[in-house]
Amino acid sequence: MSLAAEIPNRPIAFTLNGSPKRISVPLGMSALEAIRDLVGLTGTKYGCGEGECGACTIVVDGVSLNACLAFAVDLDGRKVTTVEGMANDPALARLREALVEAGGVQCGFCTPGIVVQAKYLIDHGLASSRAAIKRGLEGNLCRCTGYKKIIDAVANAAGIND
Repeated sequence: MSLAAEIPNRPIAFTLNGSPKRISVPLGMSALEAIRDLVGLTGTKYGCGEGECGACTIVVDGVSLNACLAFAVDLDGRKVTTVEGMANDPALARLREALVEAGGVQCGFCTPGIVVQAKYLIDHGLASSRAAIKRGLEGNLCRCTGYKKIIDAVANAAGIND
């Protein structure tokens, strides 16, 4: 019998994209695995699994974080927002248009994490300049597009014209 088989699951309840969720998770499961594998929302991507790439960025109780580094059990009682939960937000529509216009998307793998982080920066007044946007997006890696186009797009969506 494996050690994993001996560790019981723990029931958790949280709000995911505005809807209540109840799931049972192993104690060592990441929030990323719970969101993707148990709930079935695949917009949040598995990139590095080490908190270095930002592909798994989510917002928990108003704070952006890497879902691969958070334990699923720590979502209990919290409010979680993924890229899917932002789909109908008018601010996201502006950001999405700006990314397309600036050429800030190519393969799209990193895009959900960048979108979540960029919207977080805009919503919290942290996209006040190109330098602030660059700093705020440091944890989100993109191997295809290049950061200038992404920063330009976020600046445009935030109304920065410098």
